Amino acid sequence: MLDVSDEVRAEIGDDEAAKLLAGETLPERYDCTSCRTPGSAHSERTSTVLFVGEETAVLAFAHAGCIPSQIVRVSEEQIQSAVRTISGEADSSSAAPATTPGIPELAYERQAVLGVTCGQVLIGDQLHPAIVVEPTGPIARPGTTGGNDEFLTLLTESGFTPVTDVAQRPGMLPGWSVLMAMGKLHAVLQPAEEGQQPVSWWQAHQPLAVTDEWRATVNKTNSVVVYAAPVGAIGQQAREDLLRDALDKAAASGVLVAATMPLAGTS
Repeated sequence: MLDVSDEVRAEIGDDEAAKLLAGETLPERYDCTSCRTPGSAHSERTSTVLFVGEETAVLAFAHAGCIPSQIVRVSEEQIQSAVRTISGEADSSSAAPATTPGIPELAYERQAVLGVTCGQVLIGDQLHPAIVVEPTGPIARPGTTGGNDEFLTLLTESGFTPVTDVAQRPGMLPGWSVLMAMGKLHAVLQPAEEGQQPVSWWQAHQPLAVTDEWRATVNKTNSVVVYAAPVGAIGQQAREDLLRDALDKAAASGVLVAATMPLAGTS
């Protein structure tokens, strides 16, 4: 049930990876470092996420449906702040061990990661393939150091439109697309400078598998509805009806934007 990516394995070593996979150093429960809800690597698919600073590395866990196993580079100050929060040693200057199971506060102290959830959304009387993008922390405007969350503002400036009713299909966003290949989701592409190839706005560390139903629907529509909401607005939902309820609530609260994007590649 535990996924340890090749890059995480290379960083922590084969021995430590083997102990994790055998359950020897695996916590019974964890708080997902993406959606912040409880998880269990013993009963559900779980990703190992290694946060690496200049001198310190901390291992955390996430639902595999939230984010894949990966390495996230953070500043030493961010990672030490998270470690002090966990240990309660606000004045300690000692480094944390290289593998510390479970970092429940790290998602709010580190550089944000975009979590992606796939699902189908009923718009009118037709199912549409959708992906929901929610960061694990506030997104600042590039070049600023303030604590304001500019995620929705930045997307609106890029052409996403506010959603007031999930039952209405958002318009197409020129230049953007959703990249799939061999039945897996690879990236969301955004326009590059004139004459350049599109660049990844979001890219999966490992291609994400989608359900057969989602894939069948995208073959019919040849497009994907991309929803985005700030951290904490949607969360990890176990079923599509619960995802729809969360989208409706986010729209009613004015914290949901969306765009329809053509499919790039092959589904």
